[in-house]
Amino acid sequence: MKKIFFILVSLLAVAGCTSTKALLPNVSGKAGEIIVVIEKNDWEGALGNDVRELLASDCPWLAQKEPLYSLVNVPAGGFGDLFKIHRNIVYFMINSQVDSAGVQYRHDVWAAPQCLVQVNARTSEEASGILASEGKTIVSFIEQAERDRVIRNSIRYEERSIAEKVQEVFGGSPHFPMGYKLKKITPDFAWIADEKQYTIQGVLVYRYPATRDADELSVDRIIAKRNEMLRTNVPGMFENTWMTTGDYMPPQLEFIRYRGRDFAQVRGLWEVENDYMGGPFVSHSFYSPDGEYVIVAEAFVYAPKYDKRQYLRQVESILFSWEWKAD
Repeated sequence: MKKIFFILVSLLAVAGCTSTKALLPNVSGKAGEIIVVIEKNDWEGALGNDVRELLASDCPWLAQKEPLYSLVNVPAGGFGDLFKIHRNIVYFMINSQVDSAGVQYRHDVWAAPQCLVQVNARTSEEASGILASEGKTIVSFIEQAERDRVIRNSIRYEERSIAEKVQEVFGGSPHFPMGYKLKKITPDFAWIADEKQYTIQGVLVYRYPATRDADELSVDRIIAKRNEMLRTNVPGMFENTWMTTGDYMPPQLEFIRYRGRDFAQVRGLWEVENDYMGGPFVSHSFYSPDGEYVIVAEAFVYAPKYDKRQYLRQVESILFSWEWKAD
């Protein structure tokens, strides 16, 4: 009987936790926006400068300057219910009575899906030191929360027929939300895009035989193969034009492990040879499960009339939703 009672209590606790989370309101605020709860004196002083340097510095790999995140300052006394349901919150708890200085990372405290970063410090100077040491983790936590929201919506409102066709060729696929259309698919190349009047968010998936050379996933080899595949498969609007890699800023390579998958991530700028179109791109290069191919999933944006940060973040997040087809 004791064992049965323990199981029932455990199930009720889990059900209570689930129902409590279900009762949370949906988050508010714009994508890419952060509420920073900090007193005015600190916001206007050295600590505020450190916050802006960390969270509102120039977003990398965009042709025009745009902040990494848009920040809204709210003092603790004004942090009421209206702000508590925001999607991203960075809360500074600065008090001489703080027992343990550091950072707390929490989800779904007042709303869902919400991300809360709480910096606990005894002084403003100590808070600045915490930002210096934990800054990369703080940014990664917020970036992951933003990415997860896009992936969640991609799966919830998925155009399933696209992933099915991509899986048939490549053995796996990202999840594409409503609005994306399959423009082209061949035995080694797929082009999927959400095209509106003034913006294009595109995903390219392609593959080529793997050699397993030591430099196969070097930035030079990845870009050389990229230019080769795009010249053949992504023509421009006019004769003798095609998508290629721009040289305004040299592409940057980073090796990433994400939820059990390893890939080489390259960021750079694309352009159209013999034309004036261009924009940012990010690509993930990885091996097929059998090791016979290098598969590349790439996101790019064309938005000449608008800021591009959020358009790129949205389509880039789709790449992270890649799943291999179940056997």
